Amino acid sequence: MSIKLNNLTLDTLPSKVKKPNYSRDSLSPGIIHIGVGNFHRAHQAMYMHKLFNTGVAHDWAIRGAGIKSYDAAMRDKLIQQDWLTTVVELDDKNLTAQVTAAMTDFIENDAATLVAALSESEIRIVSLTITEGGYFMDDKTGAFNLAHPEIQADIANVDSPSTVFGLIIAALKNRRTKKIKPFTVMSCDNIPHNGDVTQRAVNEMAKAIDPELANWISKNVTFPNSMVDCITPATSAQERERLKTLFDIEDQAPVFCEPFRQWVLEDNFVNGRPPLEDVGVEFVKDVAPFELMKLRILNGGHASIAYPAALLGISFVHDVMADPMISQYLKKLVSEEVIPTLAPVPGVSFDEYFAIIESRFANPEVRDTVPRLCQDASNRLPKFILPIIAANIASNRDCKGLALVVALWCRLCFEGGNTESDFTLDDPQSARLITQATLAKDNASIFLQMNDIFGNLGNNDNFAKNFTFWLEMLWDVGTLATLKHYLK
Repeated sequence: MSIKLNNLTLDTLPSKVKKPNYSRDSLSPGIIHIGVGNFHRAHQAMYMHKLFNTGVAHDWAIRGAGIKSYDAAMRDKLIQQDWLTTVVELDDKNLTAQVTAAMTDFIENDAATLVAALSESEIRIVSLTITEGGYFMDDKTGAFNLAHPEIQADIANVDSPSTVFGLIIAALKNRRTKKIKPFTVMSCDNIPHNGDVTQRAVNEMAKAIDPELANWISKNVTFPNSMVDCITPATSAQERERLKTLFDIEDQAPVFCEPFRQWVLEDNFVNGRPPLEDVGVEFVKDVAPFELMKLRILNGGHASIAYPAALLGISFVHDVMADPMISQYLKKLVSEEVIPTLAPVPGVSFDEYFAIIESRFANPEVRDTVPRLCQDASNRLPKFILPIIAANIASNRDCKGLALVVALWCRLCFEGGNTESDFTLDDPQSARLITQATLAKDNASIFLQMNDIFGNLGNNDNFAKNFTFWLEMLWDVGTLATLKHYLK
């Protein structure tokens, strides 16, 4: 019989489940985390849990928070189990489960309550996993969208904010008035230069509210950049049932994730920090090289395998990696056209890092899907693939493999409009992409003329020639034969 997870049942859980070796009564909050989703509980909360298990830093416990309806839904689930979470690590050799207790409560989803909590002196770090959309960035320029209606509403009503940045500014205003030391704002979202992005948003919004406050924030608040990594699939009823079957636990919101996790963090904290280096967090002066390595090898690698896999009807990433043709294509692409664009990263071998990425992609327990990797490619490709192409062109290196990646995407876009295909093009620009890919069947260059996606890449004769070569081959002989030709 399965056991419902809560404080009262914690000691009765099966011995195969790891439990906290610290008393929850010993914990006091030092962090408020906004956005308590699966990734946070697999990543930051897990690092804190491991740290507490060593017997130190118990004054750095986490208070959960959120402002969206799904945050309230997560609060409703977690309150039933006293904020405990079961984390299952999907090791392909041995699945393990542990209950984490790093979060002490979850603040009511109410502006006044949230601002009051953020204003407390005990809170020294405010951390975020609010997804890319939560940063109000312009899709085209990456700049902070000060004109967004939600941002403008908060500027007009600073004491009752509805956005994360409005909450942070209102709390910092209170702390300044009360002469309470400010907190560090620590983004844990998977976006480049996440600390700089957060700082820009807060400073620009604060300037529109009160220039003096903005000046105080710019001088006194720190926003460290970080690189975060841990593949964490969504939790469904299937995972909850699997938890009951394997570990006899009823958890409303368990987390299933890969055993690998990485956190590289700038050591830039205005009001102290927990000693996370004791549990594997890497503190560095500059996160950028680590971030670029991940974006190009992992995220770029995901995109590169997704498009041929979808054309071949492969559903799961681990099955993709089991296909020798695709796995060899990925290895050749990364070694010849991705790694050469990277500056050295202290203490890191790119070949060893890529080998780890390969094993992560090949993990059958994660069950990451090809459709997930294919979705929203019109936004993802400019972030993960086109900068690698640009770096190669700038160094006068050929990029036939990356031209093949773009050609594969074009061919896949056509399939999105093929009524006889099972493939669905999940992209905000799907109709336009299907049209352009259809026209490209007779004139390949038309696809590269989408300047909002490709910039002036279509004007590069060498790249356009390679793209045309691969697209025509894909139409003539198909995906497998084209990959085979690339590997010659």
